[in-house]
Amino acid sequence: MKDLMGKAVWDYFRNENPEDLQTETSISELDELPVAYLFRDFEEMNDIEQKALELAQGKVLDIGAGAGSHALYLQNERNLDVLALDISPKSVEVCKLRGIKKAVCENMLDFSGETFDTILLLMNGTGIFESLEKIDIYLQKLYTLINDNGQILIDSTDILYMFDRDEDGGVYIPAGGYYGELDYVVHYKGESEDPIKWLYLDFTTLKNAAENNGFKVEKIMQDEDSYLAKLTKK
Repeated sequence: MKDLMGKAVWDYFRNENPEDLQTETSISELDELPVAYLFRDFEEMNDIEQKALELAQGKVLDIGAGAGSHALYLQNERNLDVLALDISPKSVEVCKLRGIKKAVCENMLDFSGETFDTILLLMNGTGIFESLEKIDIYLQKLYTLINDNGQILIDSTDILYMFDRDEDGGVYIPAGGYYGELDYVVHYKGESEDPIKWLYLDFTTLKNAAENNGFKVEKIMQDEDSYLAKLTKK
């Protein structure tokens, strides 16, 4: 892994000629992602993120913490005990330099030894599940990481709107697999990461999978095609 996302976060934090990240998926063109966006404060976050941060309580695990903006808010403004987890070494370094007391560089599937009252998976948190084929593995892992009365707050987007429609309103969806399974590529300063699998989930599919793995699922809010869900143990 080249850790291009981490390099961009590091360059921005250290003011070493940061450039915008570029991202693309198997169904979308190249898109600019300003690195500054990863350092936004609470007021700049969208409604779903703000709602999740307001609902967080107790001991918190922030999975896919990135530059640490969610974790920092919970630690500094809400005085919660937060652990920031990310697979990007440079991002985790920046989390620590920004003052996050607990930041760990590890894949969530390998992380163990603690349980939490709240687990956050934000900025299309279902992406980390990779594919429908692997979703059970991730949900079972999450089940072991929350306390019996704990909660998982996760967001995603139903990307059906990105596909072409015919005159009758039917949607042209590629055959072979679920339409929310994408290849996701990051580019930075002329370098490109290998494509990663990234999963966008409609609410019903998430709900069915989570219920199959011992969770109760509640939709907390809907914002256009995106939603925030809360998973608790049955």
